[in-house]
Formats: sequence, C-alpha cells, structure tokens
Amino acid sequence: MKRGAVIVGAAVVAIGGGAAAAAFTGGGAAPAPTATPSATAEITRSDLVDTKDVDGTLGYSGRRVLPNQAQGTVTRIRDEGAVVRRGGWLYQVAGRPVILMYGNIPIYRRLAYGVEGKDVEQLERNLEALGYDPGTVDENFSGLTAKAVRDWQDDNNLPETGAVDSAQVIVGSGPLRIAEATAEKGDPAGRSVVTTTSTKRIVHVDLPASDQQLARLGARCGLELPTGTTTTGTITAIGTVAQPAKQQGGEATIDLEVTVKGRLGRLDQAPITVSLQSERHKNVLSVPVEALLALREGGYGIRLAGGQVIPVTPGLFAAGRVEISTPTDAPLTPSLTLTPGQKVEVPPS
Repeated sequence: MKRGAVIVGAAVVAIGGGAAAAAFTGGGAAPAPTATPSATAEITRSDLVDTKDVDGTLGYSGRRVLPNQAQGTVTRIRDEGAVVRRGGWLYQVAGRPVILMYGNIPIYRRLAYGVEGKDVEQLERNLEALGYDPGTVDENFSGLTAKAVRDWQDDNNLPETGAVDSAQVIVGSGPLRIAEATAEKGDPAGRSVVTTTSTKRIVHVDLPASDQQLARLGARCGLELPTGTTTTGTITAIGTVAQPAKQQGGEATIDLEVTVKGRLGRLDQAPITVSLQSERHKNVLSVPVEALLALREGGYGIRLAGGQVIPVTPGLFAAGRVEISTPTDAPLTPSLTLTPGQKVEVPPS
C-alpha cells in the first residue's frame, strides 16, 4: 500500500458502530449491508496529489556582503529595499559615489589608456549603454575610451582621471537591491558598506534530509504567505550537501530554493508555508478515506448506496481521499464496475 495507508487504515478500524465495524461481524465474504445509509459521498475522477507542508523563508536570491575599496568617510547610503540599476550609485564615500555596472568580471585592476582585456570590453559596453561613446567596443582601452570615461566621471562628481578602478565601480550581474546597510553615515568606510541581493524573489527551505524525496528540480509547489495570500513557485535549486542539525536532537537538512511567481510586495525574510508534492496520480478514481472498509477475509472494500459491498485496491492517500481500483483478481462483472458519480456510504459527520 502507498505511503500514508497505515495511518488512514487505523482510522477505518476506529469507526465504531458504522459500516466499517460491520466488516468484522457475521458470516460471508463481506459485511452485511445497513438498511439506511447515514451519509453518502461520490466516487470522483481527478488527479490526486500527495503534499507535505514545510516552513520556508521568503526573501531575495544572491545575498552578498558587498566588498568596498573606496577610502574615507561614508557620506550617503541608499534606503534598505532600494533597487540600483546600471549607472546608479550604491553608496557614497567622501561625497563620491560608488557606481554599479553590469558584467561578470570584477574590477580587479586599474583600467586606463593602453590596457587590453575582456574587462576593458565590459567597461566600454557599460559606457555605451549609459550614453557615452567609447569608440569601437573591443578589448582595447583607446583614447576614445578615456574621453568617454572622463565624461562619465564629470557627470558623476568623480575625479576626471580618464581611468577606472574598484573604488569607483562595483560590477554586478544585474540590478542590485539594498538588503542592509553594514555601515552608517559618518563611519569610516570599511571592508563593506552595504549588503545586497538580486531582485529575484525566492523562498529558502531547510528541508529535513529524510524528506529529500519531496524535492525535484523544476517541480511546482504551493506557497502561503503570512497574509493568507497564496501563489505558486518552482524548485530551482537543491543543495547536494546535508547541513548539520541546528539544535541538539534535530535533523540534518538540505537547502532548497523556490523561485516565486506573482506580486509579493516587498516582504523580506518573512515566514511562508511551502506545499511540496511528493506524488501525483493522474485521472484516478477516489473516495473519501472514511468510505474505505476493512473486509473480514482481508483487503478493503467500499459500500455503495443501497448496500452492495465492492472489494477495492487502495492506491494513493492524499487530501483526505484515497485512490481506488477494482482488484485484478475480481470477476469482471457489471456489478463490480466503478464509475464517477456513484454514491458510497460514509460514517455520519
């Protein structure tokens, strides 16, 4: 039987004085029918999905303590939650901005006339995107590149040196969101001034290692916010190394990242409930779990409205229902045919 059947089976035995109890009395291959059903429910055909709710934290991906190379006193910091795009300043030191440019090569050296390399091409591409003319965008820092740099520096209150270094520019793969200020105005600029994230919304889950079968890359999951709002997400990253338990007696966990869809406001580090799908059976017949009877001769059955008991094979248990099918060794007679819409007896609520 599928996972969950032991728990639900206990509930069947516990139904007292009703249809399930009759399964263990009298003679014959099946329990005697009751004269008048107390309640009925329908057999339905649909997808049946087994889920498990776990705790997650809503936030943003790519959290990083941004390194700082500018020297002097911190004079300005953007508000937490602000989004900075290419050409915008992240913070200011000694009245001079530290500016974001896009790319994947950090400013690891001074870029000036005569320097060549992929990092020069990256700088020229940014200058062009910001409306400055560096000449041909290539790996050569030319005189035109130097002029474009000076024009850019003039517009941003930077010394017009015609050269760029890491005290002026920080490179990111895209827009950055200010997650936290790690310094205050008036502080000496240290190793970092701000912590940033990307603008991509994610939910982080510390998934117990024993539940790792629930995590499938690309699988969709349900999400419930503290406000009661619901949306969906997709599992986009699964940790490969188990993290030690955070407290004594706890369980090791694996990191799970869920990318979120829809509008979620500006909530950050908010608790969220994540519904992970462990199994899905498509287009199956099911009945409420309480309709399942334990038969005296073994196995399970359901009682149709009117009293006829039909043996069934239980499948997936999920959302208070159980998948049912006719046993493979049962006679193929019309009386044993299960169809959507048929009424089955259930205990009174």
